[in-house]
Amino acid sequence: MVRIIHLILDFFYPLVKRIFDKTTYYYAACGTGNLVLSWILFFLFFNVVFQKHDFTFLDLPFQLGTKTISALTLSSIICACISFIIGFLLMRYVVFTESQLRGRAQFFRYGLSAIITSTTNWGLLKIMVLGLHIFPSIANVLASCVVVTISYLLQRKFSFK
Repeated sequence: MVRIIHLILDFFYPLVKRIFDKTTYYYAACGTGNLVLSWILFFLFFNVVFQKHDFTFLDLPFQLGTKTISALTLSSIICACISFIIGFLLMRYVVFTESQLRGRAQFFRYGLSAIITSTTNWGLLKIMVLGLHIFPSIANVLASCVVVTISYLLQRKFSFK
């Protein structure tokens, strides 16, 4: 699968060769694919699965009782988990293949950067939806655009150093 992804990406690389080095191009392409997938999944979870309604957990263990999570938060959490797994695999095996760090160190560092970017994304999403009254799917796209730069810097300088 990695080989097929590299073949596809390498086919289009001459179009942007003057703008990006290969690693940055791979990151942009894989990151964009993962980001678009997360936007689609967010839309589906928020609008179709949860139908914009809050989700209530009844009789939770440890005397937590009943707790309610908004469709917005639950959709964000699920999409973050899916994007985390796909993103790590793409970054490790497609983008930053020359990293000298061991796999578990990369995974731990990637996890830290994912927590930072997911929290930032969620915070921006809450501000835009609840404070600015922007439609959730559009707010998700806008928040993601801000977080992309943070994510790239964290992954290149920290996670896959």
